Amino acid sequence: MNCIFCKIRDGEIPSKILYENEVAFAILDINPMNFGHVLVISKNHYKDILEIPKSEAADLFSAVQLISKSLTEALNLEGFNVISNKGEIAGQSIFHFHFHIIPRYKNDNINFVRSLKKYTDQEFQEVFQKINQHIKK
Repeated sequence: MNCIFCKIRDGEIPSKILYENEVAFAILDINPMNFGHVLVISKNHYKDILEIPKSEAADLFSAVQLISKSLTEALNLEGFNVISNKGEIAGQSIFHFHFHIIPRYKNDNINFVRSLKKYTDQEFQEVFQKINQHIKK
């Protein structure tokens, strides 16, 4: 497999692992959006968030929470973003599941583009029903 995260996990590419548990490991992003940007990566190769087994999700999120708290304390953060991209259209460039924890600083000039849309009452109800039908499956 030609996956950079698998190669890091297997020691083929050197890295400094900040944290590790049974299902995840965390490293500093070498191309950070901000200093302290950490990647929490699943040890097993899953393409994206939809492939993660429920049995591993809690340990992955536990790692995200621990690293987020540690970043907040170590770097005196006022905030951070936790992001997982699914699909190229959403910005996923490495197709091995991972979370980004991006430290936020006052005036850091990071701008996540927000394009707010407005539902009509009918559109809101239709979208709600479509999603709700799949959740109840």
